[in-house]
Amino acid sequence: MARCNQCKIEILDNVSICPLCRCVLDEVDERENMYPNIRHKDRKIDLAARIYLFAALLTEALLVYLNVIKFDGIYWSAITGGAFAYIYLTMRFAILHNAGYKAKIIIQTVGAVLFLILIDWSLGYQGWSFNYILPAGIILLDAVIVVLMIVNSRNWQSYILFQLVMIILSLLPIVFFEVGIVTKPKVSLIALIVSVSLFVGTLIIGGKRASAELKRRFHVR
Repeated sequence: MARCNQCKIEILDNVSICPLCRCVLDEVDERENMYPNIRHKDRKIDLAARIYLFAALLTEALLVYLNVIKFDGIYWSAITGGAFAYIYLTMRFAILHNAGYKAKIIIQTVGAVLFLILIDWSLGYQGWSFNYILPAGIILLDAVIVVLMIVNSRNWQSYILFQLVMIILSLLPIVFFEVGIVTKPKVSLIALIVSVSLFVGTLIIGGKRASAELKRRFHVR
């Protein structure tokens, strides 16, 4: 590739003289990719994630073997497996995945709650994960929704659907209480009250914009 400084054009043909002004052309270095490789970093992280997954699987297999042959009543290998899985989830979903930040926050929080429940079960299940961690995670997500609504104030109504999801999730600990899994429902009731209050408050304060968003989401005229 050559360039004519007189005509300010680039010549793709293999010539040394400009076809317009007949001036001598200047050589220009050809580059295969003229744009910055914005995916280069993602490819490196993806490779690191696959290497990590392979190493984690080998390590976890060894830890399971050691846990089995030297079992002392605690499934500690399940905790290490959960930790490996959560780190991989973070690498693959929170960093590499193209999902929105709202979905990433929810997935990361849900993954953390499930990991803590796994720890509780592995240590003999004392009930603290369902009594406190699960409802606390719901309250944390409600707080995150409030922060996101404030930050994204121009489109705050888009979070109403997430509030409905949080109400459904906050009913789970109540169901678990009815079946005997949750033995101390105080924090679970607080989580339900917070979720319902957030939704009702949004409807009242949001007025027509909130009701219009609900109608749009559920295709109601």
